Amino acid sequence: MLTLSNILSELNSALHSFLLGPVMLTAFIGVGLYFNIRTGFFPITKIKFWLSKTLLALFRKKSRTASGKALSSFEALFAALAGSMGTGNITGVATAIVFGGPGAIFWMWVSAFLGMMTKYAENVLGMLFREKKADGSGYYGSPMLYMEKGLHCRPLAIMFASCCVLASFGLGNMTQGNSVATALEASLFIPPIYCGIALAIIVAIVIMGGLKRIGTLTSYLIPIVSVVYLICAVIILIVNADTLPAVFALIFKEAFRLSSVGGGVLGYGIKKALETGISRGVFSNEAGLGSSVMVYSSSESASPSEQGMWGIFEVFLDTIIICTLTALVILCSGVYDINLYEDALINGYTSLPNGSVLASNAFASVFGSFGPYFISISMALYAFATLLTWSHYGSISCEYLFGKKSIPYYNILFLIFIIIGCIVKLEVIWNIADTLNCLLAIPNLIALILLSGKVIKTVRDI
Repeated sequence: MLTLSNILSELNSALHSFLLGPVMLTAFIGVGLYFNIRTGFFPITKIKFWLSKTLLALFRKKSRTASGKALSSFEALFAALAGSMGTGNITGVATAIVFGGPGAIFWMWVSAFLGMMTKYAENVLGMLFREKKADGSGYYGSPMLYMEKGLHCRPLAIMFASCCVLASFGLGNMTQGNSVATALEASLFIPPIYCGIALAIIVAIVIMGGLKRIGTLTSYLIPIVSVVYLICAVIILIVNADTLPAVFALIFKEAFRLSSVGGGVLGYGIKKALETGISRGVFSNEAGLGSSVMVYSSSESASPSEQGMWGIFEVFLDTIIICTLTALVILCSGVYDINLYEDALINGYTSLPNGSVLASNAFASVFGSFGPYFISISMALYAFATLLTWSHYGSISCEYLFGKKSIPYYNILFLIFIIIGCIVKLEVIWNIADTLNCLLAIPNLIALILLSGKVIKTVRDI
């Protein structure tokens, strides 16, 4: 019997398959490749230049501080990272290996490399078309502005803003709150309802201070959590250093395995590795989605090209560094057996560890019982930071659609949905939210291509 629920589920399933299928993944890769070719593969040929403008700048006081309510480049970077890092860098990478095989990591690197220039393009356009705030305290910008002012296509901007508002309640809110509640219940035995209420109160306090307070908090939280995570991951790699050559060989071998068990239909193979790796890379760093523009364009920086280079560095740190370390830890620690997992994939059973459990087992292989606690707390902190940044993305989009007076109502709904997300099961909501998040890419990629001339000019003027 057909019901509204079944119809919506089928529609979402079809959209989800398309958005994570060959057509859209080709679009993501194609746009990134286009900008790389037009700029002479800037991330490689000018690597010393953009690293000096970003990595070295992190240690300079000027990049870490800003006047008034504006964000510094440092604060903008980590506010943007807060929106993309987190469960995707731990759970997402583990899931990519389980369903795409070790070869998925190679294609994740490819998507990250190409996505660096996509992120550059987004941020440049955000800076070029940003506007001054009415109170004179700084700037604000978004993909909606370069769609409306650059392309003169308000319907495209409305489509983006609508999807962003809806996605902020799903992937940017309920799924993150659920991740925090699940992690704290598992490690500290805190009931989800108490976690939800406490989390909503803390988020409310932070977002009441606006983007500046979000940027300030995430500029402390994300570096601390990330540095501790990196240190622990490196320790595991040192302990298992003798396995690393074989792990890298496995990644490259599986990335180009022409056929899989079952005649290429089931199990691992180049098609599954490529699709899984590219999709995981894209949705780990959000290159092509345009969401981080709403943070970067609020930076005190006056140079579109320099702000674009911070976007390049964001993808580099998020995917090339952190996601890679997660993958290597899982593959070198002995908790993942490719033959066992491929057999499970073929025969359709799911009893093997996956997601955060697989990552926890990898850390437990060296740190013992501390490993699962560490992963749970890291995920909880990352998810909390993601909540903060996505509340900003949603409020900016809501303001674009309904005006400034709508923001308080949006914030109240956002806080309520945090509590709901902590106490309900989210399988269906996660799928719908993921679809809405993917839909952000369609208007954004169209805008990037049509406005590409303005992006290329900034590179030539460097």
